Amino acid sequence: MKEAKVLVTGGAGFIGSHLVDILMNEGSSVKVIDNLGTGKYENVRSWLDNSRFEFVNADLKNPEASSENLHDAETVFHLAANSEVRVGETEPTVHFAENLLATFNLLEAMRKNRRSRLLIFASSSTVYGEPHEIPTPEDYGPLLPISIYGASKLGCESLISSYCHTFDFTAVILRFANIVGSRATHGVILDFIRKLQHNSKELEILGDGEQVKSYLHVRDLVRAFLAALRGVDRKRGVEIYNVGSSDQIKVKRIAEIVCQEMAISKPSFRFNNPLKDGRGWKGDVKTMQLAIDKISRLGWQPSLNSEQAVQISCRELL
Repeated sequence: MKEAKVLVTGGAGFIGSHLVDILMNEGSSVKVIDNLGTGKYENVRSWLDNSRFEFVNADLKNPEASSENLHDAETVFHLAANSEVRVGETEPTVHFAENLLATFNLLEAMRKNRRSRLLIFASSSTVYGEPHEIPTPEDYGPLLPISIYGASKLGCESLISSYCHTFDFTAVILRFANIVGSRATHGVILDFIRKLQHNSKELEILGDGEQVKSYLHVRDLVRAFLAALRGVDRKRGVEIYNVGSSDQIKVKRIAEIVCQEMAISKPSFRFNNPLKDGRGWKGDVKTMQLAIDKISRLGWQPSLNSEQAVQISCRELL
């Protein structure tokens, strides 16, 4: 990536800012577009005085935001999105606008720009819905998301595929497990920390605590971006990779780890199971683990398992 000119949408966000860090350290020239809806200016502040870095406060829901800022970007990392799954239950239009509409506007700008022909897209394990095969491979189907967020990500994938085949783009789609680490703005670890800071005697756990999923530290994820980029085959058009840990952890165990890291001794756990099936909310996938054989063949492996990722993330967020 040395001397490459790249655009990172959502680059001031949780994952995006970590990606910006590694791209800048690799020697790239990086432009970030972020509307600061969930991203934070502080996440990229350290790069503001660097001549290879540019920050633009703009919203991809506005078509001009993409068209005015692509310019000579050779590679586009598209991470701008609203990633809070639970929002879809009360405000479905948020995921339509922030995910699908923003992606369409970006693709249209790339089509007209004619220089930006490589897109790296941040997708999600939620596109699989509730798969019958665990670990779940990239070629699993049919894909039947159970959340609006998952549906919006799958819709983005479909748009990207169609643009690649119609307008000769190349795209790499990364489907993430649950990503944790510093700069996170939501998620189960942060939720538990905030609840325990408010009341150290009792911890509410959404669902029955038996949900079992894969968790990956954000530092491992951003390494996967570069591994996938190095493995790009422009003859294939679209390539999809799962990115996650090689194991799972129960939500109840995450609660125990957070309590240990906060030095809180034996608070009572109160399970809030309104759906009566173990889920914490509509759209909550109870069991998730991705098959990562494909990206492993590019030389990438997670350095931490799920429990280690949760433990380190908790320390980073406290």
